[in-house]
Amino acid sequence: MRKTRRLTRNRNKKKNKSRKKENRTKEKKKKKKKKKKKKKKKKKKKKKKKKKKKKKKKKKKKKKKKKKNI
Repeated sequence: MRKTRRLTRNRNKKKNKSRKKENRTKEKKKKKKKKKKKKKKKKKKKKKKKKKKKKKKKKKKKKKKKKKNI
């Protein structure tokens, strides 16, 4: 029983070692990658709301009646 346990532990250790090695190599590869240039975000121009002009009501001029001279 004890022997088998030790064997399995050793087997697992080896697996772990190889896994760690893989991870290490993966990390190295990652480091070699070129940095991507960040694209500058274009600022959106805010559209100005046009103010509606209020129409002025024209006042009607009252016509003055001419007095007739008799």
